Amino acid sequence: MNDPFQQLQQQLTQQARDEKQLPTRPTEPRRAVVGRSPVRIDIAGGWTDTPPYCLKRGGRVVNLAIDIDGNAPIEVEVKPLRESIIRLKSIDLQASETVETFAELARYDVVGSPFSIPKAALALCGLLPEYCSAPFATLREQLESLGGGVEVSTSSALPAGSGLGTSSILAATVLGTVARYFGLGWDKREISRRTLMLEQLLTTGGGWQDQWGGLVGGVKLLATESGLDQSPRITQLPDELFTEPEFAPCHLLYYTGLTRTAKKILAEIVRGMFVEEPAEMALLAEMRDHAEAMSEAIGRRQFNEMGRLMRLTWRQNQALDAGTNPESVAAMTRLVDDYCLGYKLPGAGGGGFLYMIAKDAEAAHRVRQTLAAAQLQPTARFVEMKLNSQGLSFV
Repeated sequence: MNDPFQQLQQQLTQQARDEKQLPTRPTEPRRAVVGRSPVRIDIAGGWTDTPPYCLKRGGRVVNLAIDIDGNAPIEVEVKPLRESIIRLKSIDLQASETVETFAELARYDVVGSPFSIPKAALALCGLLPEYCSAPFATLREQLESLGGGVEVSTSSALPAGSGLGTSSILAATVLGTVARYFGLGWDKREISRRTLMLEQLLTTGGGWQDQWGGLVGGVKLLATESGLDQSPRITQLPDELFTEPEFAPCHLLYYTGLTRTAKKILAEIVRGMFVEEPAEMALLAEMRDHAEAMSEAIGRRQFNEMGRLMRLTWRQNQALDAGTNPESVAAMTRLVDDYCLGYKLPGAGGGGFLYMIAKDAEAAHRVRQTLAAAQLQPTARFVEMKLNSQGLSFV
């Protein structure tokens, strides 16, 4: 019998084929739809939402949705074209591709392509025969039935490997925006479920709740139970520790300028899950409980306790895999350790962004001064973060 992870992969990809969609002609055919999403910072429980652990024991993750420099950093625009083709654009990568056939659209498995996610999303929304409930001989024929072609443009204000859940959130934003454009009527829970399907089409690894960090705003506890159904129970937490004037300046986000090695970290940790290495399984159980403790601290508005628990989150991440905290990152955190209640690299670690909770506003000022003066990496810099309350939104 296959392992649970393979079972879930098979279940999700089969569901995508069984639950066929039928895109419809937009009610306002010359109007674009724009979807925008924040990114997420996980502050407790990360890795417990990763198969096969979550399938066997359930996961718990606390994360928050954030805007960067005053804006939701993930944006997708879907707009009509008169010609019956699909045009794909990546604004940040300055790349484009034209798709004219089903065969071209089905090539969403090309390694390194900036358009794998948009192609897979369009397919799942019914623009590929195996996912469409009506027969069409060609892509051109189907697009003509919809009143013309479509252009999908994606934009991310963050560098690759940020650790902020960008890939999963981009997938959810593309799916949600395309589905809205074609009148599929998906709510956020359905968008999330379809994101899991998309990631299996792309064989994407990592945590399985990252998309919820951007779909739903604010601070929340995501809880799943054992079993193949990993749709989370979402508990919204109070936001005062992130938004009140006393606390807001204490939350700092610093781009380290370092490339993450998340794939290697992921592979080693998941290997330990599959063989149920005792020390790793005990640590994951501790991390699962730790997310509950973090949720309680935030619920009780305990700022210092929240910071202390995040410091423990970082220690847990390192105990799970030392590659999470390379020396180049440790050199940065040593400089600011005295000024911070806690800090961590979001996501798998190894690089990307460093999130810090300073002890107070004065300590936050010293953190900024210290890292700016040190400039340990040429591209390192602070960005301004702000809690996002909306999640995925459309204009």
